[in-house]
Amino acid sequence: MIHERNITPGMANVSRRAALLGLGTAAFVLALRLPVQADESTGGADKKYAGAGMPNGIRNDPKLFLSLAPDGTVTFICIRSEMGQGVRTGLTMIVADELHADLARMKVQQADGDEPKWGNQDTDGSRTTRHHFTAVRQVGAAMRQMLEAAAAQKWGVPASEVETVNHEILHRPSNRKLGFGDIAAAAAALPVPPPDQLKLTDPAKFRYIGRDDQKIVDGFNIVTGRAGYGIDTKLDGLLYGVVLRAPVYGGTIKSYDATETLKVPGVVKVVVIDPTPIPSEFMPLAGVGVVATNTWAAIQGREKLKVEWNDGPNASYDSATYKTELEGLARKPGLVVRNQGDVDTAMPKAVKKVVAEYYIPHLAQAPMEPPAAAARIVDGKCEVWACVQSPQAARERVAKRLGLSNDDVKVNVTLLGGAFGRKSKPDYAVEAALLSKAVDGKPVKVTWTREDDLGHSYYHTVSVEHLEAGLDASGKTVAYLHRTVAPTIFSIFKPDQQHEAPFELGMGAVNVPWNVANLRVENPGVEAHTRIGWFRSVSNIPHSFAIQSFIAELAAAAGRDPKDYLIELIGPDRIIDPGEQADGWNHGEDPKLYPYDTGRLKRVIERVAKEAGWGRKPIQGRGLGIAGLRSFASYTAACVDVAVSKDGQISFPRVDIGIDCGPVVNPDRIRSQLEGAVIQGISLATLGEISFKNGRAVQTNFDGYEVTRIDAAPREIHVHIMDLGSKDYTRPLGGVGEPGVPPVAPALANAIFAATGKRIRNLPIRDQLAG
Repeated sequence: MIHERNITPGMANVSRRAALLGLGTAAFVLALRLPVQADESTGGADKKYAGAGMPNGIRNDPKLFLSLAPDGTVTFICIRSEMGQGVRTGLTMIVADELHADLARMKVQQADGDEPKWGNQDTDGSRTTRHHFTAVRQVGAAMRQMLEAAAAQKWGVPASEVETVNHEILHRPSNRKLGFGDIAAAAAALPVPPPDQLKLTDPAKFRYIGRDDQKIVDGFNIVTGRAGYGIDTKLDGLLYGVVLRAPVYGGTIKSYDATETLKVPGVVKVVVIDPTPIPSEFMPLAGVGVVATNTWAAIQGREKLKVEWNDGPNASYDSATYKTELEGLARKPGLVVRNQGDVDTAMPKAVKKVVAEYYIPHLAQAPMEPPAAAARIVDGKCEVWACVQSPQAARERVAKRLGLSNDDVKVNVTLLGGAFGRKSKPDYAVEAALLSKAVDGKPVKVTWTREDDLGHSYYHTVSVEHLEAGLDASGKTVAYLHRTVAPTIFSIFKPDQQHEAPFELGMGAVNVPWNVANLRVENPGVEAHTRIGWFRSVSNIPHSFAIQSFIAELAAAAGRDPKDYLIELIGPDRIIDPGEQADGWNHGEDPKLYPYDTGRLKRVIERVAKEAGWGRKPIQGRGLGIAGLRSFASYTAACVDVAVSKDGQISFPRVDIGIDCGPVVNPDRIRSQLEGAVIQGISLATLGEISFKNGRAVQTNFDGYEVTRIDAAPREIHVHIMDLGSKDYTRPLGGVGEPGVPPVAPALANAIFAATGKRIRNLPIRDQLAG
């Protein structure tokens, strides 16, 4: 039986929560409030998009955001978490350009976790710049105009004769000037110019936005060891904690013996952490915590714990068995989530039918800095220091577990040594708070080892992707069927969640742009047996790997060039309403501002193909592969050049990757993100796998969960940014942090076929080419 379901547009922002810019107080605060522009929240009276559609919305109030010291220093308090993507740099550049400030005289501070004050603070979904570019420009422009108006009053001249240039307010006719600090207090007393009276800077006059030579604002502190990460937190009287957690999701403690643990020098206390009933959301697993005067003592004490576990309902979770279950489900009809034409009639009439199945295992985020948090409780109030992507989530979960109000919890956000979605889930911050409570509120820092991180993650989903297509006599696709089977992220929030959520299906499954009359996407349901969580690019990874690999298989079946076949399957340039693709999510963006533009996708595919030398004379043992897609409101494509030795060893002479993310703010950070995406994409495709046996993760350190090392990285990575140098900032901005990952694995697999004639349908590749 085939069941149909409509993808509800109302699920717009469930996947992850966006965040916005925050600026805060210092010596003096310039106070004003501006309403959000219409283009931030269009879509009718009930429907909100972008930042306005996120929990706690968006703020653009410089009373919160900007402060000026008497010496003219401008302080900017950023509420987005910095984890290497350069958000603290990019947002500061935007403010500086509209304020006409000297970037060298601006400082950045990090906001605490307080969404009622700052607005939504989650750092995920590649949304920071695209959600807040306009609002941040308005803040800077309003502040500039108020400074100019205050100076005009002081001088007794028309405001039209006053201008701001490089951190100074000038009156050219009289050759007078004032610094920002000289006039800040007077500016604060003036009325706020309404949005329609703001004079945004002509992009042709931007001094920072779009420039390719901007240094990271935290760069010096990071490379000299001065920057503070969660794992670096130091407090007076600090104790150190580690936790022995239930090895199976949903497990509980049957019994424990801490006798030998308490004999370890430095161990202060052993604490039982009660389990959270599954689905456990962001709360801790059952465990036994060890608090000591140093981390080493805590770890040694943990090793001497004797714990007997009740493994619970997921004790038999086995990856090999589960893969067989997924395959069986993928070969049967499932819940219909997109349907156009009549696949059942068209498929049997096809001259040739192609069927392929693809498997992508669980993955772990494995950030360089494992989860870490410190907490202390004083006078009934808890303060936390943590490397979190979602500080409000940490605040709320700590408050709930301790029985406090949110107002009695403060979360200080440190720099994050990588995150990739893992640090959106603040279970480790709750652990720190519980251990602090157990030692009468003394400060305790919980550190996760790599084994803790890989053995108790919120794993990227595992999936089987089943695809079928019917070709006519000319090789054209006339029928297309895709069944995607994967445990959903929703399974950590609600019981009995067996189908991929609308946001997961909207990551490349339902919203394919194929110019095919008969197309159906199905989603058979399956139960999750471990914690499933966000991962960089999320469900785009398995969907893209399968679909883009399959298109190359169709090209081979039709005797066509893979790139040309992909372009023809996309069809003529079209502007597609995502709703027509059964995508009511659309990354939380207004479909009128962010439709699916097939022309943009084709142009970025053609660009990387050209730059990579597509169509070159064949080279023995070498091959080019290509893939391209839309994700996070941007269009990306990758072309991988693979060399395969006689013994099956893979190397990468060159990778070309392109992106059309709309207007460009910081080209250097875009290149860095895409270069990192290439490395990560290759690592996931060739090595990445978390498997389970008896409910337990098998790979618990980098000896098992390998990552690509420098000697296996591509010799050259070429990044191509579409429309780089354009001064048209009227177009909507796209995401950058995540879109580079999905096209890499399928481009790599397609390149291997071009080099060897062997198809890769199961990841990771590892030794599939050996022999």
